[in-house]
Amino acid sequence: MLSKQLMFLFLFLLPNLICAQDTLLVVEPDTKWSQAKNDGKLIFNSILHVYSRPAHWKGDDWLTFGAITVATGVTHLYEDQVNTYFVAQGKSIPTSLKEFGFYFGKPLTNYGLTGSVYALGLITDNDKIRHTGILLISSASAAGIIQSVSKTLVGRARPSAGEGKLSFHPISNEPAYHSFPSGHAILSFTTAYAIGKQINNPYLKYAIYGVGMITPVSRLWTGAHWLTDVGLGVAISVVVVDSIDKYLKKEYLKEGPLQEKAIKWQFKAGYNQVGIVGQF
Repeated sequence: MLSKQLMFLFLFLLPNLICAQDTLLVVEPDTKWSQAKNDGKLIFNSILHVYSRPAHWKGDDWLTFGAITVATGVTHLYEDQVNTYFVAQGKSIPTSLKEFGFYFGKPLTNYGLTGSVYALGLITDNDKIRHTGILLISSASAAGIIQSVSKTLVGRARPSAGEGKLSFHPISNEPAYHSFPSGHAILSFTTAYAIGKQINNPYLKYAIYGVGMITPVSRLWTGAHWLTDVGLGVAISVVVVDSIDKYLKKEYLKEGPLQEKAIKWQFKAGYNQVGIVGQF
């Protein structure tokens, strides 16, 4: 029950978190429908952009790839000890916190959240929120496809399968062999990282990143994944979000000067009603 309350609180505060900066940008589309279609194309092109990037990697990009590969390899050496430690710790972790981690990384929850952010930006003609929604949907889709294909091809056994960290059954339909990488970790941290990038306040930014890390850690507590599963998942999230964010910013520059428009959020309460009203 507490986990659902935490999830509601996070979703309830999200519009205010995204609006934490001084001003918000607005694009005046001909119609909401035409804007949605254009954004759909932008989302599709953003996903394609991620998959085409390796062909354009340069020195720093290959250095990052090498660092992630080496870190994954080194981490793999200590997975048995780490798994034992986290599973033991998980017994004393509140069930509500583990449930929050589980549901926050579920595709249904993720796309409900990202879709709501985009819809809010579209309805209010708020380019700042709309951009965040596009970034969220694009990043979650691109990273989600990567993890879906990878975990099926690799077929790594989960710790709970009891077969060890070097057990692999490629192209298996069994969930017990879909451990690498962690889909929950990817979706949760992709969401948190994309939202955090839109916020200037460092304390609020890292607080959101912390919320995004609850899911990866909870997957270790429950013995659902190895450390390299969640570690690589978080790394994929960062790389994908950064890549799409840079692409979107370049695309927005082509649209020319944008008008500024601020939304004023007010808390209102009265007889039989309570809520937040946005004036724009």
